[in-house]
Amino acid sequence: MAEDIKLTQFSRFAGCGAKLGPGLLDKALCGLSQPAYPELLADFQHAEDAGVYRLTPELALVQTIDFFPPICDDPWTFGRIAAANALSDIYAMGATPVTAVSVVCFPDESLDIMYLRKIMEGAMDALVESRTALVGGHSIRDTEVKFGLCVNGTIHPDKILRNNTWRSGEALILTKRIGVGIMNTAGRAKIANQAEVELALHSMKSLNRTAAGILAHFPVSACTDVTGFGLLGHACEMAIDNPIGAVIDSNLVPYLPHVFDYAEMGLIPAGAYTNRAYRSSFVKGLEQLSETKQFVLFDPQTSGGLLASVPKELASELVAALRESGVDAAVIGYTEAALHGLHIC
Repeated sequence: MAEDIKLTQFSRFAGCGAKLGPGLLDKALCGLSQPAYPELLADFQHAEDAGVYRLTPELALVQTIDFFPPICDDPWTFGRIAAANALSDIYAMGATPVTAVSVVCFPDESLDIMYLRKIMEGAMDALVESRTALVGGHSIRDTEVKFGLCVNGTIHPDKILRNNTWRSGEALILTKRIGVGIMNTAGRAKIANQAEVELALHSMKSLNRTAAGILAHFPVSACTDVTGFGLLGHACEMAIDNPIGAVIDSNLVPYLPHVFDYAEMGLIPAGAYTNRAYRSSFVKGLEQLSETKQFVLFDPQTSGGLLASVPKELASELVAALRESGVDAAVIGYTEAALHGLHIC
């Protein structure tokens, strides 16, 4: 295997910005309809993290897919991150992942097949940790590496966590720091140091399994995972079609070290610009923040944390339980019936 070849050389879109922007997706899906299936409990109509189909009165299938180009040079790490990212949608719905199918695009004429072997080993490491069986996959030749998983999970139909059902008088809990997109960009520019890059990679490699398990013991009213549309982009999805508004305090949001410094240098992934352009009008008070902070809050995350809403009186207990288990959780805002939409301060 040629040691000087890097996975990111094979992707023009290496990093978090490979995902289509929310505006384009809305155009593609707008007006798209399908028959009313009585057993279909969640589909693409409200940007849920996964689809849900009821199999029996007590059992529902939860299904998602996610894949993207390499965001780092090490194939094992890339595979682990891609799997953690795909599994995250299942955890965000409150479900338990059970099976996975791999999706592979690979340039076999220009890259040693052992790179794919390492990617699969990294993915398998995450799947074993999550007790999710790899049952197969599909691969095609391509000029660029792309990898991910279709993941199936199970849940009781009455226990589904949706993303736009928060109630008034609740606290918003975030379970991972923000800024991996900017940090990846700074790392590829050889500006971020190795310790900073490793911290971002560790965050992305970490499953949301522990956080989801702890959240299951609390009355969570709404939940999502923070990924390609950034913290504010996904928070907007939670606020849309919800009569209850919410406030996010930008000073309470946990950030990766020096992420603002790198954003000031212009080391901002393309996805952050796309996210801000599409969603900025939905966020009240955004203009009061510096442009740098806006980009950080819209920074596209790969394998980001969970954003959950729980009664305020239980917030401290929940955060303590999460931190005791090694989850870097924080209260970043609250919901209020007198408000409408998403506010930032």
